[in-house]
Amino acid sequence: MKPIKPIFPYLCFLLVVNVQSQIKSADTTENNNPIFEGWYADPEGVIFDDTYWVYPTFSDDYDKQLHFDAFSSKDLVNWHKHERILDTTNIKWLRQALWAPSIIEKEDKYFLFFGANDIQRPGRDSFDPKNDINHYGGIGVAVADNPEGPFEDYLGKPLISDFYNDAQPIDQFVFKDIEGTYYFFYGGWSHCNLGRLNENFTGFIPWDDGNLFKEITPEGYVEGPFMFVRKGIYYFMWSEGGWTNGSYKVAYAMSDNAMGPYKRIGTILESKEGDIATGAGHHSVIRKPNTDDWIMVYHRRPIPNKDRDHRVTCMDKMEFNGDGTIKPIKMTFEGVTGTSKK
Repeated sequence: MKPIKPIFPYLCFLLVVNVQSQIKSADTTENNNPIFEGWYADPEGVIFDDTYWVYPTFSDDYDKQLHFDAFSSKDLVNWHKHERILDTTNIKWLRQALWAPSIIEKEDKYFLFFGANDIQRPGRDSFDPKNDINHYGGIGVAVADNPEGPFEDYLGKPLISDFYNDAQPIDQFVFKDIEGTYYFFYGGWSHCNLGRLNENFTGFIPWDDGNLFKEITPEGYVEGPFMFVRKGIYYFMWSEGGWTNGSYKVAYAMSDNAMGPYKRIGTILESKEGDIATGAGHHSVIRKPNTDDWIMVYHRRPIPNKDRDHRVTCMDKMEFNGDGTIKPIKMTFEGVTGTSKK
């Protein structure tokens, strides 16, 4: 008679396999926020072909905030960093800082718009803007053949360098409407302007009254405009509060066309007592292709953290009520997917 093999080692093997399986399963629920390492803010999320892209501000002191990195992903989880797609060596008139990029593709070219030099309204009757670091700059534009660059200065000067309707020329967003118009939203200091880019993106098409820009500022607006369309509804969004503290938040309005008018509906992203982060805002929105799944891409400050520039880029789900209004967005560590980073 053959000896009976002991069953205990086999049971031990099954126990180890089961534990390893549970560990692997637990790994698939690890946190995905922030979506990549480093201090980054003001993110614009966009899809080019079958790839997700995020273009953020390099969040640091102004004297170090002199380049852009970009990040790409096929699955919203595994991100590849594209370093220095644009920096001061490519923008000769850029002296102080650049931030808040916005990108759009047109005729196989990629146009990257950005704020530069933190332009201020002159405090005196006469000055030389070429020799005054705070009084020369505005919104610039760079161009490349690919989403990852390298980007080169498109105009050799700012696209907008003056104040119109008291709006500081920063925080631009380009929106292509259904019929093909390229609308240009921008503005800081609690004023938002709307313009229409011309065919080659070198300037703007005047409105019927002859002005290049019309003010569309809704109640509460501070900066960071953004727009998207869902089921025929135009959603205009912006940031309120102060970007240096916990009052920063995102609000929105709805309309049946890109020009409004826009009446504030409410706040959908803000930090409250007990939250996992503060200062959430300056966002963008991505829709997963061929779905009604929407994602808010935004920055926030981890806790504990008292440095104004220590901001990270995150993603969380954005959902809608039956009437089309947006549900309040909950900040999470998990992010928009339950699969693990690699």
